[in-house]
Amino acid sequence: MPQKRYLFTPGPTPVPPQVLTALGEPVLHHRGPDFRTVFERVLARLREVHRTSSDVLLFTCSGTGAFESAIVNLCSPGDRVLAVSAGHFGERWIAMARAYGCAVEELRYTWGETPSPDDLARKLEEIEPVALVLIVHSETSTGDVADVQALARIVKRAGALAVVDAVSSLGAVPLEMDEWELDVVVSGSQKALMAPPGLATVAVSPAALEHSARASLPRYYLDWERTRKAQAKFDSPFTPAVSLVVALDVALGLLLEDGLECAFERHIRLGRACRAGLKAMGLELFSPDEDRSAVVTAARMPEGFEATQLTRVLRDRHGITIASGQGELKDQIFRIGHIGWFDEFDIATALSAVELALGELGAPVERGLAATRALEVYTEGAPV
Repeated sequence: MPQKRYLFTPGPTPVPPQVLTALGEPVLHHRGPDFRTVFERVLARLREVHRTSSDVLLFTCSGTGAFESAIVNLCSPGDRVLAVSAGHFGERWIAMARAYGCAVEELRYTWGETPSPDDLARKLEEIEPVALVLIVHSETSTGDVADVQALARIVKRAGALAVVDAVSSLGAVPLEMDEWELDVVVSGSQKALMAPPGLATVAVSPAALEHSARASLPRYYLDWERTRKAQAKFDSPFTPAVSLVVALDVALGLLLEDGLECAFERHIRLGRACRAGLKAMGLELFSPDEDRSAVVTAARMPEGFEATQLTRVLRDRHGITIASGQGELKDQIFRIGHIGWFDEFDIATALSAVELALGELGAPVERGLAATRALEVYTEGAPV
């Protein structure tokens, strides 16, 4: 029998069968009326998910392409920007801005710490003026979710643009682009939006568009103005990933049909269940033991064991994929994603598999408790 495979990573994430079915439909011509109808609906749904009336630009690339579009459309050589980094994706902001010749100031934290609005205010007072502040909403490498609303308030007070990585948070936890005065929000299709990898979104405020008109870094494929003008006619300046756009349309329809608030509540309950199960095993959490940690749960490996050992056993023996740590945390922690098309039984399966694999490795864990505890906690949080 072929081995059944399970995907429990922070991204890519599992895709609903309706979305997979859409991928198998006949390919539409990207300049034809059938595709324009789909494209128009996708763009409207993306604005709804972002809670914005601003343009949401769609690119055929990964989320990193959305990061890059923000840098090349907003910066000129030598511009001073501030990057807030508490993990791998904060470091990506820093590396990318430096690669394009920006003068990057850093507000650094130990990986796993939560960025503080007070720290940001002090840093901005020291270094003002800066053009942009680069922020990570959900730091996928650690499981921490920052208070972007509070951070953006500080950024606006300093007269800078708030540029936010929401690749793993969009559609999983609350994000109010207009209400929170976020200037740029970048995301991708392969996380809570429940679609395959390959599409990136960039929501751009009027202030950010105005700023981009003055920026002088070269751009072509990722040019916001070229893309915005084409999308105003429900068109794309270049050939988009047509079948992925059709699949994203279905995925967004599923997400919005249930309602974003339902998605947020479900992710909170999944996070609670995952944390409870890991603690029942006797493992120490790395990500915060709080409801804001609703995207990814990270736990420390038992002393003397490495995360790559665990992920290898899970993948090769049991067909289950979770994530080890990234960067300096590579072998110290493992991560279970619960964003997008996940339910309580996925959490129970992931926890049971981790429990089994750690036992096979000889790690001292409590056996037979994790799934039961997780389901108890998930049920406790069910709406009446």
